[in-house]
Amino acid sequence: MNDPDDRRPSPDALLLQAKAEGRGKLKIYLGAAPGVGKTFEMLSDARKKRADGIDVAAGVIETHGRKETLALCEGLEIIPKRKLGYRGQELEEMDIDALLARRPQIALVDELAHTNVEGSRHPKRWMDVEELLSAGMDVWTTLNIQHLESLNDIVARITRVRVRETVPDALIDRADDIELIDLTPEELIERLKEGKVYAPDQAQRAVRNYFAPGNLSALRELAMRRAADRIDQQVRGLRQAQGETTPWAAGEHILVCVDDRIDAAEVVRHAKRLADRAKAQWSAVHIQTARDGRLTEVERGRIAETMRLAARLGAETASLPGDRVADAVLAYAREQNVTQIVVGKAKRPRAFEAVFGSVVRDLIDRAETIAIYVVPEEGGGARKRPLGDLLPWPALTAGGALQSVGLTALATITAYPLDAFIGVSNLTLVFVAAVLISALTRGLWPGLLTGVLSALAYNWFYTDPRFTFTVADPENVLAILAFSGAAILVSLLAARAREQTHVARTEARTSRELFGLARGLASVATEDEVAQTLAAYTARAFDAECAVFARVGVNDLRLAGTAPDAANLTDADMAAARWTADKGEPAGRGADTLPGVRWLFIPLRTSRLFAGVLAVARDALLSPSERRRLDAMSDQAATALERAHIARAYEEGRVEMEAERLRATMLSSLSHDLKTPIAGILGAASSLRAYGDKLDAATRNDLLGGIEAESERMQSYVAKLLDMTRLDAGGLKPRVEALDVADVVAAVVKRAEPLAEGVWLEGDVTPGLPWLRTDSTLLHQVLFNLVENAIVHGARAVDGGEVRLAARMVDGGITFEVVDNGPGLPAGAETRVFDRFFRGEKTRASGTGLGLAIAKGFAALMGARIDAHNRRGRAGAVFTLAFPESATA
Repeated sequence: MNDPDDRRPSPDALLLQAKAEGRGKLKIYLGAAPGVGKTFEMLSDARKKRADGIDVAAGVIETHGRKETLALCEGLEIIPKRKLGYRGQELEEMDIDALLARRPQIALVDELAHTNVEGSRHPKRWMDVEELLSAGMDVWTTLNIQHLESLNDIVARITRVRVRETVPDALIDRADDIELIDLTPEELIERLKEGKVYAPDQAQRAVRNYFAPGNLSALRELAMRRAADRIDQQVRGLRQAQGETTPWAAGEHILVCVDDRIDAAEVVRHAKRLADRAKAQWSAVHIQTARDGRLTEVERGRIAETMRLAARLGAETASLPGDRVADAVLAYAREQNVTQIVVGKAKRPRAFEAVFGSVVRDLIDRAETIAIYVVPEEGGGARKRPLGDLLPWPALTAGGALQSVGLTALATITAYPLDAFIGVSNLTLVFVAAVLISALTRGLWPGLLTGVLSALAYNWFYTDPRFTFTVADPENVLAILAFSGAAILVSLLAARAREQTHVARTEARTSRELFGLARGLASVATEDEVAQTLAAYTARAFDAECAVFARVGVNDLRLAGTAPDAANLTDADMAAARWTADKGEPAGRGADTLPGVRWLFIPLRTSRLFAGVLAVARDALLSPSERRRLDAMSDQAATALERAHIARAYEEGRVEMEAERLRATMLSSLSHDLKTPIAGILGAASSLRAYGDKLDAATRNDLLGGIEAESERMQSYVAKLLDMTRLDAGGLKPRVEALDVADVVAAVVKRAEPLAEGVWLEGDVTPGLPWLRTDSTLLHQVLFNLVENAIVHGARAVDGGEVRLAARMVDGGITFEVVDNGPGLPAGAETRVFDRFFRGEKTRASGTGLGLAIAKGFAALMGARIDAHNRRGRAGAVFTLAFPESATA
């Protein structure tokens, strides 16, 4: 056990403490999604602190109109916000100078990820918080997990929404306290339905999209994991600060040691069973010593396969260099707060353990409070190995012996002129250099042999009496003994440095390859992009042809990526690929199954599912070390391919659900909107048939006019449905031509005049506008749809309705505006008006709800931007179609 008096804090921990002195403490209320109650909890805690006499003031609180949050703000000091002008509007932001001048003990700053208005001191609110902390103020703030920088891509794949406002992970890592505000998905959805998070119409859309139960569950798990990781970091930091080496059993953590034994896989499975029973985190570690360099390729492959097995079973894996296995394992265990170590026990002679020691015995003797579980070796599981293989140093080879003789002879010849002509007394340094060279280049045993030969040569040639091994002077005896000891020590140190350098180089190469692949995979999202990245990287790393197959359905395959060129796969090759997919085992050249084919097929699989197949072909067989590198790369790529596969399946399901929803909405819209014109046509036609001869000319013309008007109305519905179908099919290609803007506006106004009965319709074009290069048909249809919408749903809803179609120059491009004086857009509908089948809740006008959706699709084809907003200070809506400067002629 550790003596409390001997505990010494870690230098790193002391350095962090020194940096934290004079800095405020940061507390983050972390939530999985908006509406879980972060601000509510922060304000509740603040009121308690205020009741205890602590000085609390709020820099900014975002209540979002929630009554419960507003009630908690009563009686709490809130620093007035600073007003800033931005694009003709007056906006408010936190007044950081006023907060610094007020200097409360605790400052409340809501919504850490907020982006400040242009002109503020800092572009991001989290930067404001950093300044407050540096000034020595404690800060409490709130944050949703989707705003964390490292999780941005993951959240986007889960929710299909890319969050633009992010907070760096370093700020979370420096937080002194993180409080997880947790709600189950069911409770949060219930709050949404009750209107406690968003307005009712927004809440319904939120539940269908971002706040879907599956999304909330995934976000909740991310929040819990991130909070748990931070707590784990804090526990390790406290242990280091207190100089504590024994683990704190706040939670079980099992570590399994992996070596080259045949039964290593059984030891890993035993650790997995222990972790499952204890519901504990577990890890697998392999310590790379000098002996690893002498393992056979089969034994190295066994270690790699055992580590892959541990990873598939859910363990965190690590390979660490070390001189003594027990010391390296215990150091890693204490760093990771491990509570139990699982290790296999090999059957070795007692004499061997007495001379060279036992890893298991060393672990038991020095583990202190860490429990050691020993898994005995099965009776038939071990093979007898030569004693030389068990020694911690490589055996002496013929090449090493010849080099020792050569270096000794060279040192002897080099020493002769130094002795004969210069009179150098300490010639042993020449021979030490030979020992050092031999140990660094060949290892321990050649170094020791060089030392022995050098001692003999020095005695024979340079000690009196010369050319004999007799030593006359006792001082020479002492010199020879000292030289021999120094030679042994130099050999040991140089051999150890050589082995460590070799291990470090191997690890650096593997890490560099895996890091490069990970960086490439992190920047892609789809299965085809992942497959192409893997194929290209593998082809470069192994100078080979490469093909990647992605999973389709349950066990079918499709070719998703090739490098450097298209792959030439025969029927036999495809049969081997399908066998690999079915069995989950390697097949093809260099494997035990179907070795006659040209390609080697490696399964890409994770602990959850089979993701695809990696195929590699080249003239030379892959060596076992190359196979291990390839397996490590395939394991990494399998996770990325699995993620892309899940994202694609989710997207396909979402698209199918959306298509089904649109199909149902379309049928409902058609049944409703076509019923009225059809009824009018049938009524007029039946009246003409029944009373045709008895009707006067005026009545007959009215009936025929009604039939014509209702037919045109039906034709408009059908035309819009056809336009939407063409957009969905991607069959529309813009035909660019130069257009006179004034002619376009005049033509659209003239076309819309029959619809504008009782509405003032005018066109307004700024003189001298350049010509516009775009598709004439698409532009006319977009503007007509906007004008039609403004007439039907805007101007007609009020007395004295007006609609104006204007064109003017903005930022070098041409912008069209359709302005009406109607009731305007519903709150929050500025973007939703362009959704298919969207219709305002209070609208009474008929229509398909497709006109604005078509306008948006046509605008995108023309490279224009379309948006909508209400008029400022006046009733009505404004629809804008903006073309960039590049579209002008």
